[in-house]
Amino acid sequence: MGLNVVEKILRAHLVEGEYVQGQEIGIRIDQTLTQDATGTMAYLQFEAMGIPRVQTELSVSYIDHNTVQVGFENADDHRYLMSIAKKIGVQLSRPGNGICHQLHLERFGVPGKTLLGSDSHTPTGGGIGMIAMGAGGLDVAVAMGGGAFSITAPRVVKVNLTGELRDWVAAKDVILKVLEKYGVKGNVGRVMEYGGPGAATLSVPQRATITNMGAELGVTTSVFPSDDTTRAFLEAQGREGDWVELLPDADAEYEEIFDVDLSTLQPLFAAPHSPGNIVTVESLEGTPVDQVAIGSCTNSSYADLKMAANAVEGHKLPEATVLGIGAGSRQVVEMLAEDGGYLNLVKFGARFWENACGFCIGNHGSPKTGAFAVRTSNRNFFGRSGTKSANVYLASPETAIACAITGVVTDPRKLGMPYPKVETPSEFMIDDSMIVAPADGAAAEAIEIVRGPNIGEPPGANPVPETLAGVVTIKVEDKITTDHIIPAGARMKYRSNVPKYSEFVFEIVDDQFHGRAGANRDNGVHNVIVAGESYGQGSSREHAAICPAYLGVKAVLAKGLERIHTANLINFGIVPLIFDDMADYDGIEQGDALEIPGLHEAVTSGADQVTVDNKTKGTSFAVNLDLSERARLLLGAGGRLPFTKQQMG
Repeated sequence: MGLNVVEKILRAHLVEGEYVQGQEIGIRIDQTLTQDATGTMAYLQFEAMGIPRVQTELSVSYIDHNTVQVGFENADDHRYLMSIAKKIGVQLSRPGNGICHQLHLERFGVPGKTLLGSDSHTPTGGGIGMIAMGAGGLDVAVAMGGGAFSITAPRVVKVNLTGELRDWVAAKDVILKVLEKYGVKGNVGRVMEYGGPGAATLSVPQRATITNMGAELGVTTSVFPSDDTTRAFLEAQGREGDWVELLPDADAEYEEIFDVDLSTLQPLFAAPHSPGNIVTVESLEGTPVDQVAIGSCTNSSYADLKMAANAVEGHKLPEATVLGIGAGSRQVVEMLAEDGGYLNLVKFGARFWENACGFCIGNHGSPKTGAFAVRTSNRNFFGRSGTKSANVYLASPETAIACAITGVVTDPRKLGMPYPKVETPSEFMIDDSMIVAPADGAAAEAIEIVRGPNIGEPPGANPVPETLAGVVTIKVEDKITTDHIIPAGARMKYRSNVPKYSEFVFEIVDDQFHGRAGANRDNGVHNVIVAGESYGQGSSREHAAICPAYLGVKAVLAKGLERIHTANLINFGIVPLIFDDMADYDGIEQGDALEIPGLHEAVTSGADQVTVDNKTKGTSFAVNLDLSERARLLLGAGGRLPFTKQQMG
């Protein structure tokens, strides 16, 4: 039996376990990336492990999330990141240079390599044939120290592409079609591998858009082959020497095959408040549009923005519509400035925001009250834009610019103009002066790490209690995202100060949670979260586990949990429990007193179930402990950091 692309890369990096589908394996990580929202804690944890220098082939620290904000906290965090990167051997991309995923694709990604990033959209690297995965910052810190990264040997789904996209239909419409088929839950343990004759018609930026939003499926990652298209992109970036061919064997096998004829696709929206809520653009035609935002790590390439710049020539932005642009990198902005695209957009009425994640995570560019917003970003979770009442629709740059030109929802195929298709340049403008190289030897040893007053130590952890005796501090519904658990946006400036950041846990759902949880913790009562399906989808932000752990949360009882968040819970000593009978979820209310006798013994001994006694209701029910041997060791030690320190002696 031949191998698919996923198997070829993972088998070549296998360092722990046997490659058997469904079993846990450990793989070697070649490259890591961090960004400033999650990187500060990752480097604090790396320091806590006591390892002087990174052990990877390449590690890059990007400052791209919290770049426009009031207060000293972000600037202090940036200085910390700059100093520690220089000391421990990490490349650093300065603020304003661009978004980590776009930059890594342009300047560092290598086909056939493994990449682990403290950001859930790290799978963007799959667009050039990498196994690129998002993870919590602690897992990335361990990988930087040379440790293996553990995943389940995945089930691989082939998305078989045929045909070619018609004018005004885009790569964003491809991934929205896949989301329509597979949804945002139930895909844990899967990898999407794209192939077929249609794949050759897609450029690397188009492929990267598709793999980027694979994160919304909840899969481990997504990947394209590395072929002549990949080689041409790397050559244009001055990196042809990094190219290797990587194709599936002719007799490669897959869990299933999903056929997508590109020529039949039409412009699509992801409607509020989920990337999996797919509708046609045509179905909403004529609806007034208050805001259009083009950019983010999903659709901020030169081709995306140049297409928009060409489309608006000769038009003016309607007075009731706002258009914001967030380019993916300084390279993109420089090229637009050089070829006149920047001027076209400015004349049209566009506002250029910083080359950063800003509007996507609610750091700036929030729409007005009750707005109808069309954005090319990857998530439209409730409140993520910074305006709770806004309705955010995700779309391609083609659809977005059509809406900006007309001021209403418009199928771009009906604009009545030729499609301004942009081919991948044969040569990109290359200027790496905003990437700071690390120091070596005595120079590195002499560097003093700079810490502002907002930067604390990683919180301590305690082993799983012998008996959990707690209370249901909150009960939530299905599809609770990490943004629901711990908000991004303006609150994220406290990411290095866990006690302060913890004040905002579940703020968007229940602003009284912090007070209840803190009081329980201080009184020796364990906090328990009860959740529905797909709990923890979205960002890899490990603060969604760190902050609840700080508040004394010891367990999450859920109908279903997402991969990265599950790993983060375990890393910080919170036991993930799955209802054996989903109907038991309905029998629990917020405030119920719960007890789980012998929890520590069950976790560490390998038991696959424990009994939960609801003392308030006088009932009992079973929950499943679906844990690997490694996860049980971590929980027994109180989390990954204390376990790693124990292993290091």
